[in-house]
Amino acid sequence: MKAVLFDLDGTLIDTAADFIRIIQDMCRDKQCEVVAADLIRTQVSEGARAMVKLVYPELDVEDPVFLAHRQRFLDIYGNDIAVETDLFEGMYPLLEALESQDIPWGIVTNKPRWLSEALLKALNLADRCAVLVCPEDVSKTKPDPEPMYLAAKHIQIQPEDCIYVGDHPRDIDAGRHAQMYTILAAYGYLPLQHKDDLTAWQADCIVNTVAELQQVIQQLLMPKQQHHSLIS
Repeated sequence: MKAVLFDLDGTLIDTAADFIRIIQDMCRDKQCEVVAADLIRTQVSEGARAMVKLVYPELDVEDPVFLAHRQRFLDIYGNDIAVETDLFEGMYPLLEALESQDIPWGIVTNKPRWLSEALLKALNLADRCAVLVCPEDVSKTKPDPEPMYLAAKHIQIQPEDCIYVGDHPRDIDAGRHAQMYTILAAYGYLPLQHKDDLTAWQADCIVNTVAELQQVIQQLLMPKQQHHSLIS
């Protein structure tokens, strides 16, 4: 393996606390029952629509009133994008280890570019990230492999020589379809409907912590003759 690509929310960066803050404030504004933090966390990877739907389940997602609430959510988030957000514990050392070995790392996300770039800038990662692929860059997003191919092309490494790490079935599907080595980040924002059987995602490897992730990545970066057996 010659490069590592990450999903953004729930894999590389722990953004849930800021989403929880905003959604719960929206509940208070509406004067309805406050949605539990754990439930919001499971919807982060499903996007803004899914999170706002927790506050306004009675509205159709195409209703202009719902769309206005969704835009309000995005505006609030964009203005205060990293109040309680940071990389997952152990991720800074992992990135530093990759950089010390001249292993490029990048991001393939379904998060809009304006939010992704603002987030990376806020965390001082923008200049360190070798590639950022967002929905605006492709005609088909994950689980289609098109974003994966684009990322690999940008860093001039064959897709089959890349590791992809994600916390959603679409991440694993996109990586597998691009012939990348896929790692399921079980420490992330696993969607409720898919979290009971992680083996069904068909990832090459499952990790429960960032420390495990770093260990697996380091093994994969070794020359083939030095590989140890990996336990999923």
